[in-house]
Amino acid sequence: MTSRANVNGEHTIRPPPNRHHYSSSSSSSASLKGCCCCLFLLFSFLALLVLAVVLVIALAVKPKKPQFDLQQVGVQYVGITATPSGDTTATETETASLSLNIKMVFTAVNPNKVGIKYSESKFSVMYKGIPLGRASVPGFFQPAHSVRQVETTVALDRVNLLQADATDLVKDASLNDRVELRIMGDVGAKIRFLDFNSPGVQVSVDCAIVISPRKQSLTYKQCGFGGLNV
Repeated sequence: MTSRANVNGEHTIRPPPNRHHYSSSSSSSASLKGCCCCLFLLFSFLALLVLAVVLVIALAVKPKKPQFDLQQVGVQYVGITATPSGDTTATETETASLSLNIKMVFTAVNPNKVGIKYSESKFSVMYKGIPLGRASVPGFFQPAHSVRQVETTVALDRVNLLQADATDLVKDASLNDRVELRIMGDVGAKIRFLDFNSPGVQVSVDCAIVISPRKQSLTYKQCGFGGLNV
């Protein structure tokens, strides 16, 4: 508390400055910084823990990429219906529809010491880059050092193609007795070790198959696995 004399010689008493406001602001700022520091340390600890678990899995298991390949293709039915162009002099087909029923058998190979958890996989059936239909394989768990076969069916019912592609399809089927299709898809897998899942591993499947409409059978198959031919 201070006093100051005025022009009349009287003393005016002034209260001391309020230091409580400054101390409260400083305390709140310090508490906020402390909370941020604790959260940062917590997230850093969790990140280091996840990294340690991944390193333990990598060192103990030495994971290898699983193999997932299209092993067999069974043609149950293939039919092509063409609608000729209205121009009698034209050689092109106006539209064509493709009906197809095939069964695909995939083989999954797990070369690891631990099990693998596969997620649901979807595969597209394509003709000259045009998607015709899709097939799905449910997710499953595969034990260590095992081979498993999974089946799925593709059923196409009168899928229509436009003029250019319809003409190519009719020519391939009637003249060459071959319809080439492409089956593509990605398979997601995670290695499971001590109730922990490793980061996801993606295996790509890319297969070219040739079907004979007359024989109702498969005549050719070549697959790429993970970008490599097998």
